[in-house]
Amino acid sequence: MIENYLLEELVTFAKYKTLAATAQNLSVTQPTVTRGMQKLEAEFGVKLFNRQPNRLVLTKTGQLAAQEAEKILNQNQQMILTVRKFDNSQKVVKVASIAPGPMIVLNQPTLPKIIQLNNDFIHQNTIIDNLKQHNFSLIFTNQEIMTSEIESRYIGTEKLSVNLDKFTYLANQASVTFKELQGTSFVVLTDIGVWKQIIQQEIPDAKFLYQNQVDSFTEITKYSSFPYFSTNLSKIDSTHQNTDNRVNLPISDEQAQMPFFASYLKEQRQLVQPIIRQLSASWL
Repeated sequence: MIENYLLEELVTFAKYKTLAATAQNLSVTQPTVTRGMQKLEAEFGVKLFNRQPNRLVLTKTGQLAAQEAEKILNQNQQMILTVRKFDNSQKVVKVASIAPGPMIVLNQPTLPKIIQLNNDFIHQNTIIDNLKQHNFSLIFTNQEIMTSEIESRYIGTEKLSVNLDKFTYLANQASVTFKELQGTSFVVLTDIGVWKQIIQQEIPDAKFLYQNQVDSFTEITKYSSFPYFSTNLSKIDSTHQNTDNRVNLPISDEQAQMPFFASYLKEQRQLVQPIIRQLSASWL
């Protein structure tokens, strides 16, 4: 078997074309590279280089060898990353979600140190691959996933509501529908995961003033009368507390009720179950 450092020398030489540049980029001496090239030819048993006065050039066979060497190096690196991710998944529970609700519930002072929350929400279509590749140990989704390798557990339902100025005519109702909110301008946090798609689909003629920063969102809601959305889980998050004079009304449409499931690899059931129990107990 050809050693990795020799393959690395070959790939580097193919890229930089000279022994001097190869040695410099690999932080070794030029004679070391020369010996490595000689050893490579002996290992392959074919001619990889054309030796000219003061110059070394890859043969066509050498060019092919360099291409194949790069593939092997990439495969080796991917193997190392896969093993490291798997090992890390046995020690740290990396958690992701398609929406902020479950993360709000988990992100409490009592959060175990072994839990690592992902700040970026992921797409529903990537969940199975992310679990199989050990990118995450636990992913919260609004769809149940049951396969030979993956299972889901229901943890609770997030319910969307709207916060309206108390002087609007809708504020006197017990609840509202998406249809009744048509044509309204809302201030909305940009990063709300799958909820963003839902409000855009259900209120297509509304105007959404998206804010990237929580501080900006808070200031606008404090000093304006723009309506904004919240959920039953927002009460847990101190940055989303309703401290103004708006009236909070639940949205009665079925699309405003989102069930959440915790999905994970069956082989990691024992690792994630305490977290799922904690989340279910804290769900409002």
